[in-house]
Amino acid sequence: MQKIAFIGLGVMGYPIAGHLAHAGHDVCVFNRAVGKRDKWLRDYSGRWASSPGDAAVGADIVFCCVGGDQDLREVAFAPQGILSSIQRGAVLVDHTTTSATVAREVAQRCDEKGVGFVDAPLSGGQAGAQHGSLAIMCGGAEEHYQKVQIVMACYGKRIVHLGGVGNGQLTKMANQICIAGLLQGLSEGIAFAKNAGLDPLQVLDAIGEGAAGSWQMHNRGATMAADDYDFGFAVDWMRKDLAICLDEARVNRSDLPVAKLVDGFYAEIQAMGGQRWDTSSLLRRLPK
Repeated sequence: MQKIAFIGLGVMGYPIAGHLAHAGHDVCVFNRAVGKRDKWLRDYSGRWASSPGDAAVGADIVFCCVGGDQDLREVAFAPQGILSSIQRGAVLVDHTTTSATVAREVAQRCDEKGVGFVDAPLSGGQAGAQHGSLAIMCGGAEEHYQKVQIVMACYGKRIVHLGGVGNGQLTKMANQICIAGLLQGLSEGIAFAKNAGLDPLQVLDAIGEGAAGSWQMHNRGATMAADDYDFGFAVDWMRKDLAICLDEARVNRSDLPVAKLVDGFYAEIQAMGGQRWDTSSLLRRLPK
């Protein structure tokens, strides 16, 4: 069992920290919203800290799951941040979806303090976090990955080490690029079926085990057909992720025409008031 600090009890972090507590680890949490922190402490066994730095004191592993690049810099570098107190030999694991640039920046600062760093973005959404079935894409030194992999196994179904720092984030970008195209295609297929007078649920049942089948179809197809988008990964977060993808594509000279197009479609969804709708809400903007 490890002494663990967990920073950020959002949609993903809350259940992940819970899995760590259930596994018997000594978990200390920090969250800016005190109400969410107090609820977590009622649901699980653990302790709380008044700052990220206080949570990191004495921890073997510090997990972080916050909003984006600047949020990570804040919890890591602030005067009461993680790096103000984390002990030499510990490992900082970041589950936030960020740029590869900030992952390398944090890793360098960690290295200066004798601390390991693993960038480990997640895929599988809120349901995956709750059920402990997440895919985790890891970048960092082999020795640091080996130290934390066994701990992440209590909430990760598929955990892959992809090489050096930043490679986890780059892999997550590829993941989001694929999801954008899949959801647009699924939206168009459902819209077409409805406009053709077909029962979309029958259509999805007929094609779901064929070449068109996907995680998105099996997990979001029926809710899309029912025009239900009040769950899952929000449009605002997807646009944040796609912006990271498109920035990186300019650096490595990748052409992402579909990702650019779908990012614009998500901007339309935001203009419709759908900032917090699930990413499958692309169907809402198609003519009925």
